[in-house]
Amino acid sequence: MSKHNPSPFLPDNHNAYAIWRDAKLDSYPETVGELIVEIHDPRRLSTTEHDKILSLCRKTNMAIWAGLSGHDSDKHIISELGLAFGLSHLDHNMCADDDAISSLTVQSDALRNGYIPYSDRPIAWHTDGYYNLPEQQIHALLLHCVNPAEQGGENDLLDHEILFIQIMERNPDYIRALMNPQAMTIPANIVDGEELRPARTGPVFAVYPDGHLHMRYTDRSRSIEWLDDPLLKEAVEYMKSLLHSPSPWQFHAKLQAGQGLISNNVLHTRSGFTDGEQARLLYRARYFDRIRQ
Repeated sequence: MSKHNPSPFLPDNHNAYAIWRDAKLDSYPETVGELIVEIHDPRRLSTTEHDKILSLCRKTNMAIWAGLSGHDSDKHIISELGLAFGLSHLDHNMCADDDAISSLTVQSDALRNGYIPYSDRPIAWHTDGYYNLPEQQIHALLLHCVNPAEQGGENDLLDHEILFIQIMERNPDYIRALMNPQAMTIPANIVDGEELRPARTGPVFAVYPDGHLHMRYTDRSRSIEWLDDPLLKEAVEYMKSLLHSPSPWQFHAKLQAGQGLISNNVLHTRSGFTDGEQARLLYRARYFDRIRQ
């Protein structure tokens, strides 16, 4: 950003931050119901539907759509909705289907066995793609529910910009520490002696050239290495305390058939679940793009 338009996300820009923070918190949704937009066909949004979803994403970095597609398993539902918001550059990650859209259901094949998203186990707070290269970070995430679990399978959602505010208000030096390019390392992924992915190091919070704030995070305690720095240790402990404390900023939702989440890769969790006669199935699309504002 230019000197005439300083980033509100850099700790030294006190005035810009204060103006942005006050605008961010003004009329911020208080319930998950305020994130839901009723739509007819996610493949062909009306102008009103599109604008309501976009308005929510500008405010909270996320929205939940509730459509009439029910248990329809057509993947065009999620891909067409993504295109409506300028999302086209999909992450062809290792476990995704051939079309780069992942089928999140319990799978035990050799490729996906051992990866928690393809199991019924709970998943802690994270943003997607935290192990990706810096130039291949995930900036938008879409989920579409075809079949919900019989029990469990809920998501907690938290706007990463809200977490940023909470940390900044406590200690701007914590933000400086979390922005260190060496802050968080995800060790190499090695299976049967073969390196599938090298170690990846980067910041937790980063400001991108277009001015938006990106967060790269996983709440795992194993297979993660933090920079040996006392201030960073304090910052991470405080951040974790926020994530694990009840908060009005955290939204709890269970996507039902025909519902979906569109987000700028906000923090999210998934509870463990039990399948019924129909296996839980969600489609996940991860993009290198950010929702077009």
